[in-house]
Amino acid sequence: MSPSPSPTRDLALTATFAGFIAVLGLVPAFSPFGFPVPITVQSLGIMIAGAVLGARRGAAAVLLFLFLVALGLPLLSGGRGGLGVFAGPSVGYLVGFPVAAFVIGALIVRRGAPYHTGHGLVAIVLGGIIVLYAIGVPATAWRAGISLPAAMAASALFLVGDLAKAVLATLVAGAVHRGYPGLLPQRGTVAEHDRHVAFPDEPLTSARASSRTPRASA
Repeated sequence: MSPSPSPTRDLALTATFAGFIAVLGLVPAFSPFGFPVPITVQSLGIMIAGAVLGARRGAAAVLLFLFLVALGLPLLSGGRGGLGVFAGPSVGYLVGFPVAAFVIGALIVRRGAPYHTGHGLVAIVLGGIIVLYAIGVPATAWRAGISLPAAMAASALFLVGDLAKAVLATLVAGAVHRGYPGLLPQRGTVAEHDRHVAFPDEPLTSARASSRTPRASA
């Protein structure tokens, strides 16, 4: 049985994973063949945040990280930070980061506990690669002044590395969920979990809640 959402716990997890994504920025970025968008390992942190925290908390962690970047903290790979990064060729990927985390988390939470490695990998590939590329590639073409086919061809350089990150994120998320199974709702309570997240003040209405009410004696 997963615990009820706690604002304090959610805040702690959100801050922890925002810090985790920032730490990954210490790994140097590089730009193959002069492509304007660098290859970094921070997208691995986005994948793990969504897969471990779920849609709402995963996206919140990424948004917190991006907020700190916008304030000027040099948290992106290569020591980049400030509002200027949101006007460059990477803007589509930065904007797509919280969307990717949300999609990954939503797909994994929808299945519920126990965490399934195959389902987790599919969710991470869909959210962390397909959705992210769908936002990032057109924005790169726009901000770099190149054609969309050229941006798509250049982005293929990221694909092998991103697939490797997806596999690693899947395994890391599996290890975390095995150690902390309460992060995911049980499969039979996913609908109740979704409603409780949207309306936290409403009482539980599922069979699980009703089972807590003592039955009248005959």
